[in-house]
Amino acid sequence: MSVRRYELTFPDADGTGGDTVIVERTESAGPGGHPVYADATGIVRAEISDRGEVRMLPSGGHQAPAQPTGARRLPEG
Repeated sequence: MSVRRYELTFPDADGTGGDTVIVERTESAGPGGHPVYADATGIVRAEISDRGEVRMLPSGGHQAPAQPTGARRLPEG
């Protein structure tokens, strides 16, 4: 069963906390064959395996997306 939404946590500038982004499953698959998830803006994109492994994907030229420190499955609803 695939997960529809994840909460990704990214370190903030000073490393004391974290920023979170909710991503939802898209119809696309990433380079590893796993589903691609994106935030509402389409800027944050990630390929997430069924084991919760995250590969960030650039959404535009010259973008170097940060790697999240955590990925949490969110309940359906």
